[in-house]
Amino acid sequence: MRQIFLDTETTGLEHKHGHRIIEIAGVEMKNRRLTHHHFHYYLNPDRDIDEGAQAVHGISREFLQDKPRFADIAAEFLDYVRGAELVIHNAPFDIGFLNAELARLDMAPVTTVCASVCDTLRMAKDLHPGKKNNLNALCDRYQVDNSHRTLHGALLDAEILAEVFIAMTRGQESLLMDLGSDKPAQQESQAVTLASHERRTLRVLRASDEEIAEHARTLAGINKESKGKCLWLTAD
Repeated sequence: MRQIFLDTETTGLEHKHGHRIIEIAGVEMKNRRLTHHHFHYYLNPDRDIDEGAQAVHGISREFLQDKPRFADIAAEFLDYVRGAELVIHNAPFDIGFLNAELARLDMAPVTTVCASVCDTLRMAKDLHPGKKNNLNALCDRYQVDNSHRTLHGALLDAEILAEVFIAMTRGQESLLMDLGSDKPAQQESQAVTLASHERRTLRVLRASDEEIAEHARTLAGINKESKGKCLWLTAD
């Protein structure tokens, strides 16, 4: 299974008000193993950046003046996410901005290209109702190091999200799978051992005459104390 952990930074909070994507990043994972095949661009939005947004990500319009525009990287981005599951924290926000950028280019929504979208914020709320479920809170909860996250950044946040997601979904792994080991022979040996245990004939130990007599005396005592209501004696 191929998954892309995706994050964006923007000029503001509402794409409906003309705000644009200024940073986009993806981190690829195949079969729960990070491939280190990243996608990352800073983008020139051709507009000002809200002060509140800049305070969050620290990206200035001056820094972005010589960067490509979304139109320049759109085809490459769609090729990168094609057929993959997108894993995004607060997915409606990023998907809304991506679709707005694609619509400006008369291109189809990103959801027509990717296989599916997983919203880790929704997942976290289901797992931990009533608690903080932002990325920093999840890092604390799942012991993911985010000490280097002083400002929001799309690539850094996508990398952190990948670690958080792996921790959140660790119970989905096979009980016999050691994700940190590349020892298929050892796993095969374990499977053979389990199979041999399953085929082993169980040894039956029958009660001795003395044990049977003691059992009968115990039941008789119970029957007397319960005034004839011992279930083990009345049951068929």
